Amino acid sequence: MYKYIWLVPLLPLAGAALNGIFGRRFGFSEKLIGGIAVASVALSFLISLTAVYSYGFSGSSLWPNPYVTTQTAFNWIPAGAVKQTLGQAETSTTISVANQPVKVASPRATLLNIEWSYQLDPLSAIFMLIITGVGLCIFVFATGYMHGETGFYRFFAYMGLFMFSMLVLVMGSNLVMMFVGWEGVGLCSYLLIGYYFNRQEAANAARKAFVTNRIGDFGFILAIFALIATFGTAQYTSVVSQAASYPVESLGHWGLMSWIALGLMIGACGKSAQFPLHVWLPDAMAGPTPVSALIHAATMVTAGLYMLTRTNVIFQHSKTMMLVVALVGAFTAIFAATIGITQNDIKKVLAYSTVSQLGFMFLACGVGAFVIGIFHVMTHAFFKALMFLGAGSVIHGMHHEQDMRKMGNLRKYMPYTYWTFVAGWLAICGIIPFSGFWSKDEILWNAASTTHIPLGWLVWLVGTIAATCTAFYMTRLMAMTFWGDEKFRAAHKHSLEHEGDAIRKDHATDKGHVHVPYESPKSMWVPLVVLAIFATLGGFVGISTAFTSGKEVGGRMNIVTWLNPIIWNPATGQFGKAEESGKPEEWKISPNSTPMLGNEGPFGTNATAAERERLQTQLHPKTGEAEAHTGFNLAHAVESKLGSETATEWVFILISLMVAGIGIGLGFLFYIKDTRLPDIWATRLRPLYEASYHKYWIDEFYGWAVTRRTMDLARGVFAFDSKVVDGAVNGTAWLTRLTSKITGVTDKYLVDGLVNGIANFVVSLMSPIVRAAQTGLTANYALVMVIGLLVAVAIYVIKIF
Repeated sequence: MYKYIWLVPLLPLAGAALNGIFGRRFGFSEKLIGGIAVASVALSFLISLTAVYSYGFSGSSLWPNPYVTTQTAFNWIPAGAVKQTLGQAETSTTISVANQPVKVASPRATLLNIEWSYQLDPLSAIFMLIITGVGLCIFVFATGYMHGETGFYRFFAYMGLFMFSMLVLVMGSNLVMMFVGWEGVGLCSYLLIGYYFNRQEAANAARKAFVTNRIGDFGFILAIFALIATFGTAQYTSVVSQAASYPVESLGHWGLMSWIALGLMIGACGKSAQFPLHVWLPDAMAGPTPVSALIHAATMVTAGLYMLTRTNVIFQHSKTMMLVVALVGAFTAIFAATIGITQNDIKKVLAYSTVSQLGFMFLACGVGAFVIGIFHVMTHAFFKALMFLGAGSVIHGMHHEQDMRKMGNLRKYMPYTYWTFVAGWLAICGIIPFSGFWSKDEILWNAASTTHIPLGWLVWLVGTIAATCTAFYMTRLMAMTFWGDEKFRAAHKHSLEHEGDAIRKDHATDKGHVHVPYESPKSMWVPLVVLAIFATLGGFVGISTAFTSGKEVGGRMNIVTWLNPIIWNPATGQFGKAEESGKPEEWKISPNSTPMLGNEGPFGTNATAAERERLQTQLHPKTGEAEAHTGFNLAHAVESKLGSETATEWVFILISLMVAGIGIGLGFLFYIKDTRLPDIWATRLRPLYEASYHKYWIDEFYGWAVTRRTMDLARGVFAFDSKVVDGAVNGTAWLTRLTSKITGVTDKYLVDGLVNGIANFVVSLMSPIVRAAQTGLTANYALVMVIGLLVAVAIYVIKIF
């Protein structure tokens, strides 16, 4: 069945085309439009499910080898010969650097043809199921949520186009196809955020998202150019296999792999809303809530994580960039979490929560736990899509009210929404056995025990604090929305007091005007139930080895086992975990086949034999990862005291549960037991509160440093254009006109005057003579002729004599 994966992106595209082209022209009903959209995604999900089963679990499974479609593949961009100046070539030149012989690859030409084909492998399989499965729930929800909206057909056309673009992004077999999908989801995000285009807020948010993402995309496309120039191809299979043989660049060294990884990271920061390119995501909440759930929680914003994991072999060849990824992720996680504490818009809280959780995913990739990062992508898709849809259900039931200060005790009126939201709340807080616990705990454990980068203990500490903040502000959201007093009645009364006497009298005797919340229709709460089940049980596909005596149970159903073959192991130089051969000291570092200039360090060409031997004895006995030059390792320090790795992991599990409990406990204390505490502590910590409430004034800073300076530059360019460029042109025109006037005057009064003066003089002198000679008498004319004849004869006679 995996041979038919080309239908997976095609079906949503067909549904989008039907709704977009014919929906308005033929007046499709909402039921027909929704049916087309939901059916196309449902079929896509079923094909994905059967294809993944056929690929990984059937008798003819290809796992873990990638399958690239051949029936529908075609040569999309015949680019011709490309000079491969930086890649590995058949010939090499040896030069001397610091008295050391170093091989430098000689340039060669390769034939670059970009094909349009789809690839099914462990990574794309996970994303196919997430996109189509979670997307199906969101599409069903949207049929109820968007009921009665103008442009119903347009909404589902955009959503279907987004599904197509996102599936192309994760299923394409090469980097150029990824970029097509990358730009496609950016376009659809712009269209869907600005769906309510008559609202200024939505229009501004759409532009902001589009422009911010273009900044990241610039770095991404430069990295793609560099990869093509380096390897002479854009196909993943070829790029990954060639990159694996490059030497690892040590910490602080900026070689080829580091620069490529930097470009990729910039692109990932834009799409996955990492600091400092995170500012677009909270504003994107101006779009419809199903858009927030699908694009800005479950799928598009995780594209950066997909790209990082797909190119993990590039990142793992740069110790510097691994550290950068981890630090950016850790900072983003705590930065966004502290902002979420003070926000009052229910969707804005979830937006900053999303930014924070994306930071956790980047943190995981930075410490080398790419598989766990993708695991958290999956669990986050379940519980965050659930909470966004739950927020949409709340907004729907509250008559489009989003301010949590005007809610309270909604569990009484919205039981389905409440209980499903509880599952998402416990999952994101990291409470066992909900899905978020398994992935978040593994991220923190890998941060504490990492041997990929230094400062793992600091990354773990920041992540732990961010997890505490997450549990606190999500409990705050639950308390303000579903528990406590019914504040919507007081808010309604307060609004009436400001509407004038006539309106106040009108409402005072009629309690029916109070908008009482109500449960959403079945089309909206059924998807919530499905997502709540996955948010509760979905984490068991990656159950921690601490619970299974150090073994990864479940075979290929275990996400770690499933994804390991695509992760490059820097210790062995191979993909996937190395198989233990008996003793820890038997782990070896594979030699680098093609050394390049400037790659000194523990894995570089200039490492001495003694250094290599020392490194070979410093490999972790379980993972086979090099521990050299990573400084203090928190997990190993604890393990040295306890004497057991399993016991050490349990210590960190208990810490993770404890901080989640602390965050939840503080949330109950502040927003349920003593509701005066938030105001008291906001006053005590006024500077911190103001900074968090105003989102650290990042938007204001960008407005001052970027937007206004850009406008100043635009005004300066306009002034230069109008005063200098146009001034020069206009001045030249004025000078030309002046010259022409001078020329005209000169011609008229000097040239023509002189000519006319001479002519008049001649005329006035000669005309009397001529008039005198022209008498009109024939006799006079005959006399003149005779006289002239006599003169001529006389002259002739004189000459003779």
